[in-house]
Amino acid sequence: MTATAPTRAEHRALDATWWRQAVVYQVYPRSFADSDGDGTGDLRGITARVPHLVSLGVDAVWLSPFYPSALADGGYDVDDHRAVDPALGTLEQFDDLVAALHGAGIAVVVDIVPNHSSNRHRWFREALAAPPGSLERDRYVFVRGRGEHGELPPSDWTAVFGGPAWEPVGDGEWYLHQFAPEQPDFDWHNAEVREDFLATLRFWADRGVDGFRVDVAHSLVKDVSPPLPSAAELAADDLPDGAHRLSDRDEVHEVYRQWRAVFDEYDPPRTAVAEAWVPAHRRARYASPEGLGQAFNFDLLTSDFDASSFRRVVEENLRLAGESGTSSTWVLSNHDVVRHASRYALPDGTDVAGQARWLLSGGTDPAPDPRRGLRRARAATALLLALPGSAYLYQGEELGLPEVADLPAEALQDPTWRRTRGREKGRDGCRVPLPWTAGGPSFGFGDGGAHLPQPAWFADCAADVQDGDPTSTLSFYRAALAWRARLQGAEELEFADEPRDAPSQLVRFRRPGGWTCVTNFGTDPVPMPPGEVVLRSDGPVAPPGAGSGGTSGGVLPGETTAWLVDVR
Repeated sequence: MTATAPTRAEHRALDATWWRQAVVYQVYPRSFADSDGDGTGDLRGITARVPHLVSLGVDAVWLSPFYPSALADGGYDVDDHRAVDPALGTLEQFDDLVAALHGAGIAVVVDIVPNHSSNRHRWFREALAAPPGSLERDRYVFVRGRGEHGELPPSDWTAVFGGPAWEPVGDGEWYLHQFAPEQPDFDWHNAEVREDFLATLRFWADRGVDGFRVDVAHSLVKDVSPPLPSAAELAADDLPDGAHRLSDRDEVHEVYRQWRAVFDEYDPPRTAVAEAWVPAHRRARYASPEGLGQAFNFDLLTSDFDASSFRRVVEENLRLAGESGTSSTWVLSNHDVVRHASRYALPDGTDVAGQARWLLSGGTDPAPDPRRGLRRARAATALLLALPGSAYLYQGEELGLPEVADLPAEALQDPTWRRTRGREKGRDGCRVPLPWTAGGPSFGFGDGGAHLPQPAWFADCAADVQDGDPTSTLSFYRAALAWRARLQGAEELEFADEPRDAPSQLVRFRRPGGWTCVTNFGTDPVPMPPGEVVLRSDGPVAPPGAGSGGTSGGVLPGETTAWLVDVR
C-alpha cells in the first residue's frame, strides 16, 4: 500500500519545528470581522474568514488580546487572562475558531499579557480593598509615596503613554503602571503571580493553542527598592546590561525557564516569541531554547527603505539567531506602528518622530506619495518573505492598506492621545476595521458599522476588488506565499558579491535550492541577473509551476524585488 502525503494539518502537528520558518498572520480581533453587527470584530467573524487565511497561505494566526477588557488600551488591559470578552464571543466560540484553523492546517498563537492586568482584575480590586503590606497588595508593585503622608509620587517616572507612571490610592501608597493608569503592573517577585501565569499558559495550551506572543516580555521583573532613581538616571545610556530598574533585568529569564518547562510538557512543545524591545545583543537570551525560543526583531520597523540598512539588519539578525540556536523573525507592520505602505510613502529619512508629526497633521505634512509607498512596501515584503526565519504579517497589509491618518479627534481610542494631551495621535490609524467588500455597510466588516471610521477610499482596497486581479497586492501576497512554501529550504542565505561597478542600491542573496532574491532599492532600473522569474513585486506574478520567462537582457525596475530560479 502506498503511503499518502500528510495533509497540511497533519504535517503541522507532526513537525515540532513548524514555527522556525512560519508565516504568521496577526489578527487584531476587534478590527478583523464583525459577525453580529455591533461594530466590533469578534471570534465568529474570524472563523467566517478562515477561507481568506487559507487562500493567503499563512502557516499560523496570532490573535491579539480577546480577553475581557474595558479597552483602556485596545484590549491589553486584561480583566481575566483565562476568559473571552463577551463582546467578542465565548470560550466555546474560541474552541470553534481553533478547530477551524487547525482543520485548515493553520497553527494558533495567542497574545499573553504578563506585565500587568487591568484595574478591574479581581486581584487588583482585592489589593485596593486591603491595607498596605497585605498579601493582596504584594501581587502588584505598590510603593510608599514621598512626603510626610506619602502624598507625593515615589519618583518622577513617566509612563509609556504619557503622564506619571505612579497612581495614588489614598492611603500613602502608589501603584506603578508603565502604560495607562488602568494597567497596574504585577510584581513578578511574587510566587503567586508566577504560579498563576503558569496556570494560564496551561489553560490555553490545553485548549489547543500552539504558541504565545509575550507582550512586554522584557519588563516583567523590576527593582523598586529605595532609593529610586530619577527619570533622567533611569534613561541613562551608560547603564550596565541588566541593571535597568524596569527593563531587561537578568532575573526575568528565571521566569521564562519556568515557562519553557510548561511548554515542553506538550507534544509538540508549545512555542513562544518575545516582544522584547532590548538591544540586539540582549535579544538572544529571550530567544534561547531554554527560554521562549524566539524574540521579535523589530529592526526593519525603524529602517529606511535603503539597501545598506536592510542588508545590515539581515546580516546582524541572522548572526544573532545562529548564536542562540533559533530562527530570526521579520516584521514590517503591526498594531503598534504606522503601516509600512505609509512609512515608505513619506520622504526618505522621516523617523518615528516625523511619522508622529505626520499623523498629527492628518497625513498631509509632509505630503506622502502613496504609489511609491505601495511599490516600496511590496518590494520590502518580497525581500522579507525570501529570508530564512519566521515572517509576521499584519492584517490588511495583504490589501496594501496604508495608515488612516486623518481620523478625527473624537473617534480616537488610543490612550496615547489623551495621556499626551493631544501631542501624539496614537495607533488607531493602523487599527481601522478591514474592508472586505467595496460596497455595503462598513465595507463588509459587519452590518452595523465599524468602531473606528473607515475612509471612502477603502472601497478601492477591498478584498473583493482585488480578488482575481493578477496585478493586485492581494494576488501578489498569495503568489509570494505559495512560492515561499515551495522554495523554502534550509535556514541559510548567501549574499552575492557584487562587482565593483554594480549599483549600490542592490541587495541580492541566494537561498538553498538554487533561487535568488534581488531587490533594487534605487529608482533607476538595473540589469536583471540570469534566471527564470517566478515573482516580481511590481506584478503580474506567476503561480507555482509557471515561471514568467527568462531574463536575458531584461532589467529590474527601481524599488522592485524579483525572485529568480537558476535554470542554467
